[in-house]
Order: sequence, then structure tokens, then C-alpha cells
Amino acid sequence: MTFVPGLTLAHRFHDEVVAPLLADRLPRLRYAAGLLDGGSELLGLDTPRSTDHDWGPRAQLFVADAAEVAPVRAVLDAELPTEFLGWPTRFTGGPTVRLGVARADGERHGVSVDELGAWLRARLGGDPQAGMTTADWLAAPTQRLAELTGGAVFHDGLDGALTAVRARLAWYPDDVWRHVLAAGWQRVGQVEHLAGRCAEVGDELGSRVVTATLARDLMRLGLLLHRRWPPYAKWLGTVFAALPVAAPVVDGLTTALGPDGWPRRQAGLVRALETVAAWTNDTGLAEPVDPAARPFHDRPFLVLRAERFTTALRAAITDPVLRARPPVGAVDQYLDNVDVLTRPARARRVAAAVLPDS
Repeated sequence: MTFVPGLTLAHRFHDEVVAPLLADRLPRLRYAAGLLDGGSELLGLDTPRSTDHDWGPRAQLFVADAAEVAPVRAVLDAELPTEFLGWPTRFTGGPTVRLGVARADGERHGVSVDELGAWLRARLGGDPQAGMTTADWLAAPTQRLAELTGGAVFHDGLDGALTAVRARLAWYPDDVWRHVLAAGWQRVGQVEHLAGRCAEVGDELGSRVVTATLARDLMRLGLLLHRRWPPYAKWLGTVFAALPVAAPVVDGLTTALGPDGWPRRQAGLVRALETVAAWTNDTGLAEPVDPAARPFHDRPFLVLRAERFTTALRAAITDPVLRARPPVGAVDQYLDNVDVLTRPARARRVAAAVLPDS
């Protein structure tokens, strides 16, 4: 079979199979359709390698009333064709979070049906149709936001409700953005001097581990500064490198993570730090801060003193309640556990636990 990018395949599957079937069998049905649930295809990064599991003709349907879910599923279960463009429309094996409901024989097709609000609550822990509070934003992993605002909408017959949700989730309010960026620089400031200290005592492995930690934080910061939701680890480097301005940071971090010793590692790291610092000034979200590296006290290695950016960004936050929060940021800035971040109720409990003591 010829590989077709998953988003293209899904769009055609809806337009050529699912939509005509629903128009014929349920002509009065109002629904929205798209692909927003996860998978490399949502970022346009799927390849033939992606087709080895949970990949094929699929789509998501959203209805306004939970009572409509069962009749739509019944039509799809009974009448979807067995293949589309040479790709099977039914899959075998245990159901996953991305594919449709399993049948008793273990088969399932790739078209899910959900009431829109219920599905959003399951993905985020709340329904953004009612608005997003600061707590909602800070409890939402950026991977989930990347999924919900990535992918595509194929049809929006719910008075534009699905399109409106995606627009609402497009980016943080400015104060939340400042808070998240401040937290990112706080993380950098807490670690940036350790790479040189490890190297100074001969711990090359430790120095490289610290440098890799900084590289991850700088790539996430770089995406946030350019209004891009950072994806999870598999695609972080790919999406970051696609930024039109990423080359100096990619070059600096590649040098820093290369085989050479501390002098070259420091040179690459400083180049990356100073570039991302300059990007922060470019946003105009806070008073500009000198982006030049400087010695760490009287020690023979350079740092950005990243806490200066944290201070400037926090000072620019206009909401006094948000400004009073500790600079820990969004949930995936201090938590790195798939079994928590993919379960909204758990993520929201963790996020609530880091609020200031009352």
C-alpha cells in the first residue's frame, strides 16, 4: 500500500465515506468531525514507520447530545467498509485511547463518537467551552494542548463549537504566558551552573547530564516563546528545529552535547542560552534583560544568571494572585510522568497541590 499521511487519509475517509454514510442514514444529525486525539499524524510527523500500530483510516465525531452517541456508533459499526484506499478500516487487538470502541471479537474501527463536552472533560479535566481559568491553564500539559490545537477539523456542524474550542486553546493569556516563561527560566537558573562544576571536578558524565537537562528546558522555552505548544519527548527536537529561527540554538546545543570537553560544551551552551534569552526580550512581555552570559560568582565558568529573567517576567504579571504564586509554572514543567500527565484528574490534583499555602 502506498503511504498517505495520516491526516490526509483521515480527511478523505471522512469526506468520502463517513460523511456520505451519515447523510444517508442519519440525515438530521448535527455533528463535528476531525482528528485531535493524539498520534504523530496530528503534527504532520507520521511516516511509514507509524503504520505498524494504531494507524489507518480514522476520524473523531462529536455530537451535542449524549443520547445521539449510540445511534451513530450503531450505524458506523454496521456499515463502514472493510477498507479505504487499500488500508483496513478495522483493527484487531486491545482498544487504545485513540481508536474506536472494540467489538466482542476484538475488532474495532477507527471512528470514535463522543458528546463534545464529555470528550473535552476527559482530555483536559474540564470543558473549555465554559472558559479557561488560570488553574485550568496551569493543569493542562502542553502535549494535550498541542493535540487539541493541532490535527484538523473536517466538518463543524455544531454551530462552530469545535472550531471555537480550538481557537480558545490556541495560546495562553499573557499573564499565564509570563508565569510559565518565568518558571522555565527559574528551572534554568537552578541548574545552569552545575554543568561547569561537574566538569571542574572531572565528572564528564555528570556535566553532560546537566547539559542535556538544560537543552530540554531551552527547547521547551524556545517553543513557548514562539507560541508553539511543546510536544512530548519523541517530537520535541523535531518541532523545535522546525522553528525558522532555531538554527543558532540547535547548533549551540549540538556542540554542547557533542564529544568534546568542557570548553567546547560551555561555548555551545552559552550560545544557546544567550539566543533564547534574546528571544525572551523580543516578546515584549517584560522589561528587557541583558542577555549576555557572565561568570558564576568567581568561578571559572559562564552562566546566564537566568533568574534575572524570572524576576522581570514575574514583575510584569498584572494579576496579583498569579504574581503571588511560586514560579513553578504549568504541570509539565515540574512533573514528568506519563501515567499522571495523560490522566487529567491526577494532573489537576498535582497542580492544585503546588498552589501557595492558604
